[in-house]
Amino acid sequence: MLTLDYDRLDVRAGTQLLDLGCGEGRHTFEAYRRGAHVVSLDLSHADLATTRTWTGAMDLAGEPPAGTRTAPVVGDLRALPLPDASFDRVIASEVLEHIVDDASAVAEIARVLKPGGLAAITVPRWLPERICWALSDTYHANEGGHVRIYRASELAGLCRDAGLEHTGTGHAHALHSVYWWLKCFFGMEDTPIVRAWHRLLVWDIVKKPRATRLAERALNPLIGKSVVLYLRKPA
Repeated sequence: MLTLDYDRLDVRAGTQLLDLGCGEGRHTFEAYRRGAHVVSLDLSHADLATTRTWTGAMDLAGEPPAGTRTAPVVGDLRALPLPDASFDRVIASEVLEHIVDDASAVAEIARVLKPGGLAAITVPRWLPERICWALSDTYHANEGGHVRIYRASELAGLCRDAGLEHTGTGHAHALHSVYWWLKCFFGMEDTPIVRAWHRLLVWDIVKKPRATRLAERALNPLIGKSVVLYLRKPA
């Protein structure tokens, strides 16, 4: 399940790409499949191990082009163990909302990005997230949970302060907003309606039927769960 548009980010063979807060690697996999040399960074050793297992399986299946490289790195977004201006592209998907000092994290993204390089930052969108917070404290008030709700304009300002140009905005995952509203409404319990909606999401991800793809495309500008900021570091 991808939150950002890889064509818009211009990810291609040979691109040096950093996937920040990669989790179990969902954004790493598509970049690697396209032939990008990917560094996947996260604080979780377990998640990085899962990412490496799946990229290894991709290697065995011959999915990435020959010579494509990937490397897991344990690190903190607020102080990246990486050189200045070392990446063509940087992805930070659904991670800044977990970080109290988000300004330091954005400054680090700008630091490691090459001049002229592109970045994509995704966070939960204000309205769907606000509804989740109103329905359930458990949704966000837990260890490692969400510490803030962003307005896209506020995040864009934070990026400008770090020296990044905001070049465009996208929205994604409207059907997931409904899932989380249901889950929050029922106290994060796994009720029959929540399970049913989850099955719908899995079916949609696997099968990609035209009807749900069109519905989500129409709903994304209204209730998309995630907002995507596309950014550029001036040359």
